Amino acid sequence: MSLKIDSINVWLGQTANASEHGGLVDHMLGFVHWFMVVLGVGWSIYLAIAFYRFRQKKTAKADYHGFRGHATTHIEIGVVIVEAILLLGFAFPLWSRQADEYPTSPDTIRMRALGEKFLWNFQYPGTDMMLSTWDLRNVDGATNTMGKDLHDPNGKDDFVNPGTMKLPVGRPVIVDVASKDVIHNLALVPMRAAQDATPGVKSHMWFKPTKEGSWDIICGQLCGPGHAQMKAILEVVPAAEYDAWAKEQSESAKKKADAADAAAAKPAAH
Repeated sequence: MSLKIDSINVWLGQTANASEHGGLVDHMLGFVHWFMVVLGVGWSIYLAIAFYRFRQKKTAKADYHGFRGHATTHIEIGVVIVEAILLLGFAFPLWSRQADEYPTSPDTIRMRALGEKFLWNFQYPGTDMMLSTWDLRNVDGATNTMGKDLHDPNGKDDFVNPGTMKLPVGRPVIVDVASKDVIHNLALVPMRAAQDATPGVKSHMWFKPTKEGSWDIICGQLCGPGHAQMKAILEVVPAAEYDAWAKEQSESAKKKADAADAAAAKPAAH
């Protein structure tokens, strides 16, 4: 039954699901799409009947009461009931799960996505799995694109991957989302996840990739003349490949941070 309901999503060209919770989203969307098809066909038939029945040739004098049956009232009540079921039975429980049941397992990856006109930067925790604290006032376009607190020891091994969100398959991911300038939206269509990036607000979302692949990340909020070009890459790879990549990036970032600390300490010593 689920496949039949969800098949309309495929017919409409929807990107294949690649997240654990995405099946529930697709199931709800399938219901909505079929419901809209039934409504569209039903109201089109009703309009055709109304146009024919109340055409000027047949009723030269306007009838201000029109149709006097109760069928339309029953249909409207039915529409309200179905919409209530979709909202209370599907949307609210799914939203509650995604809003409250954040993963706590030790293999959870917590990362940061920072949007700006017109690109995305992604900060990853190092081998300590701890992200640094940050503040937009710390942003320096040349040396600190993410606004990291350079004195936070948790950030020594953090690294930034501009333009590509690389993730392991089968592990939960929590993404902190923010913006440097205007409202953006981090839209991860195959993960069935999206979150507004609002200046001054630190937002969050989570999902669990279940399929390897590469997809476009888009900005889902009109943000300026370069909005259409504000794209990045979502890349889901095997867990072992991700771990090796993250370890290499983290070690490189820590070496750079240690070198910067050593250089800063020399003038102080003199």
